[in-house]
Amino acid sequence: MTGRRRRTLTGPEIELWHLVTRHVEPLAGRERPAPPPGDALPTAPAAPPGTTAEPGGPAAAKAAGGRRTVPPPALPPLAPLERKLKRGLARGTHPVDAVLDLHGMRQDEAHARLRAFIARSREAGAVVVLVVTGKGARAAESGGAGEERGVLRRMVPHWLRMPDLRPMVMGFEEAAPHRGGAGALHVRLRRRGGPEDRT
Repeated sequence: MTGRRRRTLTGPEIELWHLVTRHVEPLAGRERPAPPPGDALPTAPAAPPGTTAEPGGPAAAKAAGGRRTVPPPALPPLAPLERKLKRGLARGTHPVDAVLDLHGMRQDEAHARLRAFIARSREAGAVVVLVVTGKGARAAESGGAGEERGVLRRMVPHWLRMPDLRPMVMGFEEAAPHRGGAGALHVRLRRRGGPEDRT
């Protein structure tokens, strides 16, 4: 069995090693290796008083020119439909304010229609809307279109969680059986004028 061949360090790796270990005392009987030839090793700039130099800290938040970069606002969390609302939808006593049927649409078309529908419905003051995706069928039974409907059934919940729709959507759940069941979603919209409208 042969021993492992040791890899030699490159110039930048040696510089980095000396930068990291410049304040470390060597063990007794050992000498500190000589620094690499060339320019002096770079030193980290001292952080101003009252700031930290940690990544993501206040000092790191400043971009070139002294301007502070602002992190994107946190997306509001999704929540399940309220029990009373869910019961009313299941019994048919609570109305659905608008319906979007995505049957037969391709993903790009369906995504664009969904964004426009959610924005328009919320602008109109809708509380609950119904988005029909279809349950998906075998491609052989519907000439291939069922495969796309199956994709939409999986993709619509994902789209509703994305940053472009999340601020307008409070939550969503599978629709009541008489409104499509697993092939549709009840979507609860946020009221206009909330914190998400002021971001």
